[in-house]
Amino acid sequence: MTEASLYDQILDFSNRANPWPLYEKLRSQPVWQESDGTFVVSTYREIYALMHDPRLSSDMTNLLPQFADRVPPAEGPHSFITTDPPRHDVLRRLAMRQFGPPHRPDLIDRLTPALSGIVTGLIDKIAEKQEVDLVDEVAYPFPVAVICHLLGVPPEDEPKFSAWVNPIVNALARPTPEQVQARDDARQQMSNYMFELAQRRRTEPGDDMISGYVTDDSPDGRLEGGDLFATLMLLLIAGHETTVNLITNGWLTLQRHPDVLERLRTEPRFAIRLVEELLRYEPSVHILPFRTAVSDIEIGDTTIRKGHPIAVMLASGNRDPECIPHADRFDPDRADNVHLSFAGGVHYCFGAPLAAWRRRSR
Repeated sequence: MTEASLYDQILDFSNRANPWPLYEKLRSQPVWQESDGTFVVSTYREIYALMHDPRLSSDMTNLLPQFADRVPPAEGPHSFITTDPPRHDVLRRLAMRQFGPPHRPDLIDRLTPALSGIVTGLIDKIAEKQEVDLVDEVAYPFPVAVICHLLGVPPEDEPKFSAWVNPIVNALARPTPEQVQARDDARQQMSNYMFELAQRRRTEPGDDMISGYVTDDSPDGRLEGGDLFATLMLLLIAGHETTVNLITNGWLTLQRHPDVLERLRTEPRFAIRLVEELLRYEPSVHILPFRTAVSDIEIGDTTIRKGHPIAVMLASGNRDPECIPHADRFDPDRADNVHLSFAGGVHYCFGAPLAAWRRRSR
């Protein structure tokens, strides 16, 4: 039996807890081509260059015909993260318009009391407990409540989303036919829900993002139809899934570094550097699996060929010792902390401004 490739081993759930030795091996060759034609990019410089290269495409319809079955097409429209400029730019501007400056510069300021109230309520519920499931009782409910509050989803509907989100997330990399079917069913149910909610906000608008999307006439027009629903599904999923992972991974890392945890308790402003290091050291997203090239790309000593699938290994780049000194050391005091956890280029993380505001506000 042929031994699984390094990339396949990284995708294997049994290696999820500690993929770092595999990433180290992968970086011995910055651009690695799998037997199925996928190019795997694993080192910091190459990842950074690739994400700022206009020849890198997020539109998988640019794959060559022999790869068309790699990502089975889902029913319905695609969000801006799966499109390229210029369409991507228009959709992203429309989405960002309701998220912050310049159209809504005070959005996050006004959200602060609600954030504090949500966190306080969750902590109060676990304060007297001897044993707590951090994911179920803090890491999951907090970001879900926040993104639902931002979008205007009624709190009583929040429990529906875990049933929809899990099948979608589970089908991100090389899904089985069963996972594809579960994903498409979940997307359809979420789309139906969002359609009904958007209809209500058109007749009874509030001070939330969905109301803004369906009532605001921007220079680019409005988000409508499939573009609206694809954007709302993206924000609901990406707006909480990555934060759940960061909170959980962050707490586990702090348990392994009790000196850092104690310092955080006595130095609140230390949280700024700590969060940046957690983003680098234990990122929420390890791989961007759905990229291709619209023309040949020379990178390192390799040519990524037009129309081939590309997997961008963000977590591996975050631990690249060629660019990050002592990359395997958890060190919140490191100077000039650089990481790839928000990706880069035109697809730089939509939610990063919220994280940046939180760091400045401390």
